[in-house]
Amino acid sequence: MEPEIQTYNLSQQDEYLLICDLLANEICRGLPEAENKIWHAHPVWFLDGNPIVGYSTQKRGVRLMFWSGKDFDEPGLNVEGEKFKDASVFYTDLSEVNLENLERWLEKGRNIQWDYKNLVKRKGQLERLK
Repeated sequence: MEPEIQTYNLSQQDEYLLICDLLANEICRGLPEAENKIWHAHPVWFLDGNPIVGYSTQKRGVRLMFWSGKDFDEPGLNVEGEKFKDASVFYTDLSEVNLENLERWLEKGRNIQWDYKNLVKRKGQLERLK
């Protein structure tokens, strides 16, 4: 894991720090081939330059987001908006993180992808990669 992600996690308060550490470790374990870095001020994991999963701390909790999660067909992920294919879940307590769900969602993130890395080049139009 990149040191910047550890720094991000350490900047969080109490329970959010624990949640961020757990998510980072599980994402690295589930997507070992993924590049990880701070992108738009938040930890994000990429496959071939395409964002797959990331998290951020927000007022509602720690938001775990999958860029192509709308197509995962998972009731535990909330889909908001119509333009993009992202879906997310919020955590406020470490006990809310279901590791079986997370492992399954990471595998779906590897296998179901929309091309976000070329979104600007395609003038905002998404194209399915996998």
